[in-house]
Formats: sequence, structure tokens, C-alpha cells
Amino acid sequence: MLTARAATFRINGKALVCDIDIMVPPGKLVVLVGPNGAGKSTLLRLLSGELKTTSGSIELDGRALASFSAGELARRRAVVPQSTALSFPFTVREVVMLGATVPGFSSAPEHVERLASDCIRIVGLLALEYRLFTQLSGGERQRVHIARAMLQLAIAERPDDEPAILLLDEPTASLDLSHQGVVLEEARRQARAGRAVLAILHDLNLAAVFADELVLLSNGHVAARGTPAEVLRDDLLSRAYGCEVRTNITPAAGVPFVLPHAIRNR
Repeated sequence: MLTARAATFRINGKALVCDIDIMVPPGKLVVLVGPNGAGKSTLLRLLSGELKTTSGSIELDGRALASFSAGELARRRAVVPQSTALSFPFTVREVVMLGATVPGFSSAPEHVERLASDCIRIVGLLALEYRLFTQLSGGERQRVHIARAMLQLAIAERPDDEPAILLLDEPTASLDLSHQGVVLEEARRQARAGRAVLAILHDLNLAAVFADELVLLSNGHVAARGTPAEVLRDDLLSRAYGCEVRTNITPAAGVPFVLPHAIRNR
């Protein structure tokens, strides 16, 4: 289990996140939501090990994340950032295969190739697998990196009692409606397969549909956490986003959906 305990990160005396306590358990899709500047990406970077806490701790299965070597972390967790610069003339398939090139990973080439094809197919890019990455749209590039992360976790050798972790920073930001569903269905499938999955989403309606648990951040603090029904409430969202919000319920599934109502003076 990936855990933040009173995690705080400061730059020049300013706390970007402060006293954060959250858990990302295996088998769950946890979604971070909140306004711009709330600390979502900073928290994800702490959870991934890219940043180190100023105070508090990040732990993986009770062990300080900072004590893991780069190789150990690569076997346990994969990260898809908001954007990744890549100027080399790599094809889609070559970028996805980077997920299998971590030192210490070992598997038969045929097996790796087969898994890479599966990951590319899942994100809907088989028709583009030999297209240059630099020629893709933003949404297509994002799906390539999701496939790369999936391959990394699929190929890494881990004991059964060491579940993998997938961290996604705004994975649907550049995607159309169809591929938003593809990516989040796969995130949920990864969780159902026993992995711990955390994603940052700005679309509260997507979060309501796909998340097992929501964590609402505001000004670097946890404003609320729980099921979508527990977190997507008028009072909590209006305070966090600084505008009047009305949460509604779809008749069929009883899933909350959210529309901004009016801008409120801060």
C-alpha cells in the first residue's frame, strides 16, 4: 500500500502540500480532484518518489519510499506525467518498449513484444504503432505513455505480495470522449487486477463515474475524501473551487454529476 503520512512539501517557505494523509490501496482507483494550484501534481510527485517530503513521510508497504533504489521503484510503480518531451524520431512501438528497458528487467524478447502489442491495442493505437511519436496529436502521445507504463508494470518481476502502483497525472486532459472512457476503463481494470491506481482528474463527472475513492484537495490540504457521493457535495465543492456548485444525480445509475452554477466572489 502506498501511504502519505502528514506529508508536507515546501518551497521557499511556502507549503505546496501540507499535512497530507492518504492511502492508495491495492485494488482501488483513487482520484485526486481540486482546483488549479491545489497541490495535486505535487502530491503525485511525492507519491512517485520524484520529490522528497519536507516533513512527514511517503511509505510503500510500511517502508520509506526514499529508501527504495531506482530499480526497486521501477519494478513497483509506473508514472504517466501530464506531458513528456521527446524529440527523438522514435515510433509509437519504440516508445512503448522503453517500458521494458529498465535495468534488471529480464524476459524473453518474444514475450515482451507480445505484451507491447497488447498494451498498444488496449489504448487503441495498433494502427499507429509504426508512426513517429513526434507526428502524433497530444491525445495520442498521452495514450502512448499510458501503454509504456502498462508494459513496465506487466514485464517487471515482483513477488505476489508486492502489488504494483500506477500513477496518472491528468491522463484524460487531451483525449476525446471515446478515449477518455478507454483510458479510465483500463485504469479501473488495472485496479481490479490488484494494482494500486491513483489518477488526477479535472473532470468531476468522469471522477464520479470511475473513482472508488475521491480525495479533494484545496490550498494544499485534504478538504474531503470518501466515495464520490460523499465528496461531490455542494458545500465542499463550492468552498474548494470558489464558485457556486450544484451537484445532481443521474436517474439511472444514481451517479453524481456536477455543473458550475455561478461565479462567487472569493
